[in-house]
Amino acid sequence: MKFFIDTANLAQIKEAHELGILDGVTTNPSLMAKEGIKGHEAVMNHYKAICEMVDGDISAEVIATDFDGIVAEGKALAALHPNIVVKVPMIKDGVKAIKWFTDNGIRTNCTLVFSAGQAILCAKAGAAYVSPFIGRIDDSGWDGVQLIEQISHIYTVQGFKTEILAASIRNPNHIIRCAEAGADVCTCPLDSILGLLKHPLTDIGLAKFLEDAKKTQ
Repeated sequence: MKFFIDTANLAQIKEAHELGILDGVTTNPSLMAKEGIKGHEAVMNHYKAICEMVDGDISAEVIATDFDGIVAEGKALAALHPNIVVKVPMIKDGVKAIKWFTDNGIRTNCTLVFSAGQAILCAKAGAAYVSPFIGRIDDSGWDGVQLIEQISHIYTVQGFKTEILAASIRNPNHIIRCAEAGADVCTCPLDSILGLLKHPLTDIGLAKFLEDAKKTQ
């Protein structure tokens, strides 16, 4: 399973990259706004900076919701760097745009997916990635990881090549369960990635080793 970091914060991207386990980055307008990135030129330059830091797929999201607007924005984003994957919302014009991008050699990530039916449409249109938002599904009282399992089963049965990118990750356990469920990618906040490092028995064991090491000096 590939690890992407879900942020527009360059320091966090650098920290995840230095761990040696980072495969890519996902961003969205909310994450850009959180970092105070405003204006078209600033956003485009920020994407370029991210591409220079990480040798992997970088999902860059369109703002438009109409077919022509999505295509125009997506073409401009894709022109920034070969690693850019155009992030398109799961709406009717979004699916049409994904098919257009597929036919014209531009890879896409279909975002805001909450059902297996939507995931089937993503795959039929040729999306490189489908992004089910499991944390938001959990918030609504359902189990988001079950959707990952369902999509994984359907894609295997049907032979779809679209990769399942588990999004809206809230904690380290989400990452583990998504790996078990068959996700190809997890995109996570830095805290969730670093949370995988932690276990109280590791801390206790290391403290004991260090204590015993002092006795050998």
